[in-house]
Amino acid sequence: MRRSKLTALLTAAALLGAGVLGATPALASHGEAVFFEAPNALLTQATQAKTITQLQSLGVHALRVMIYWRDVAPNPNHKQRPSFNQANPAAYHWGAYDPLIAAAVKLHWKLLLTVSGPVPRWATPHGEDIYSNPNATDFSKFTQAVGKRYGKRVKLFSIWNEPNEPGFLRPQYVHGKLASAAIYRGLFLAGYKGLKASGNFSGMRVLMGETSPTGVASQGVPAPLAFLRGVLCLNSAYRPVGHCALLPADGYAQHPYSNSRGPFWVPPADDVTIGTIGRLVTALNRAAAVHAIRPGLAVYITEFGVQSVPNPFTGVSLAQQAEYLAISEHLAWENPRVASFGQYLLRDDHPAGRRVVGFQTGLETYTGVNKPAYGGFRLPLTVTRTPTGVSLWGLVRPTRRGTHVVVQYSANGGRSWHALAHEQTTGAGAWSGSGRFVAGRLWRVQWTSPAGQTFSGAPTRAYAPSVRVGS
Repeated sequence: MRRSKLTALLTAAALLGAGVLGATPALASHGEAVFFEAPNALLTQATQAKTITQLQSLGVHALRVMIYWRDVAPNPNHKQRPSFNQANPAAYHWGAYDPLIAAAVKLHWKLLLTVSGPVPRWATPHGEDIYSNPNATDFSKFTQAVGKRYGKRVKLFSIWNEPNEPGFLRPQYVHGKLASAAIYRGLFLAGYKGLKASGNFSGMRVLMGETSPTGVASQGVPAPLAFLRGVLCLNSAYRPVGHCALLPADGYAQHPYSNSRGPFWVPPADDVTIGTIGRLVTALNRAAAVHAIRPGLAVYITEFGVQSVPNPFTGVSLAQQAEYLAISEHLAWENPRVASFGQYLLRDDHPAGRRVVGFQTGLETYTGVNKPAYGGFRLPLTVTRTPTGVSLWGLVRPTRRGTHVVVQYSANGGRSWHALAHEQTTGAGAWSGSGRFVAGRLWRVQWTSPAGQTFSGAPTRAYAPSVRVGS
């Protein structure tokens, strides 16, 4: 997917001095999907229908669904492989997946199915655990069954979730050398082969990667670009090692989480966070130049979120969560190689006891109270400092051409709001403008739906970008 950079479209506006927004330039057409993932709510039959209705009201039109091999396989705790036709979808227990996928297809939502471990014990050597050295032949047959079950209705698949994490694939290292990359390459090729043999492969796209953002040496987690090079049989200079054939991936999926320092944080060189997504584009280009992958692979941000309080490690305030989410989506929107963005969680994971565990990246608290990010998801807004004032960018969900938003400001911390201007969206649901910078000012957007319901986005401050997009 090719798009002109948004920065090239935010042309100089005239009416800055009075604080009135400048005339909005036309934006290029964007087809970027925003995948929403709410596994607990969507894969629990008691809450599935209500959650779909809620997501529909938020303007969601794409879901990422992870199919865990272990969860649907027969006798997953047995060390010995049971006798059954592994390529036959009738042999598996699909549970809530069937009604969820049927409901999404009925709504004409885009679906991404990520087929992943943990795995049944019988698919590992000697039934040792649910992560180590999964049998590629067994996995190929499983993906064939998945393709038979869902491939007529779903045309976007991804192989494995975070294969550079020991919580999903092991071993990551053997005697100090990266081992998981070669294991993953075998699993990807096996999964691709299985989907191809399903009889529903026509029109399918299969993504590689789904890598986590940062390497953690103390925990045995390789950085995503080091892992990518290992999968593609490349050395640190992106030169071929050995005689690996081109990997037939149709795109690369990444989970570019940042930390409490925000989306402009710059991590070490082989890490890929939202502010450094261009590193992945560069790596893919270098790999394509030596025929390790196809040229021009799109980047799919398939899982993303901003941790808020009460997460004790990377949680930011609820207000800052909404600001960081909007900035992150803007960064993704600006990059012409990014084909999708992702929101992980509708509702925060429940904290266990005194220790907060899981993810607090939801738009709601674990008790179901809307965070500022809830309104911010429907109406994301960024206010970026420029040498002459501020530039503004936003979206409306659901996407509508020619709808109007009201840009507002507050000079007293959000106690009262004043309208600045009306802006009109493009066919991609986007709008942009410019204005005067005033210290201490908050900004937000209001939008009235065709049904007459008025929504307010999250208040945001003006930010000065600390890293160039694509660096």
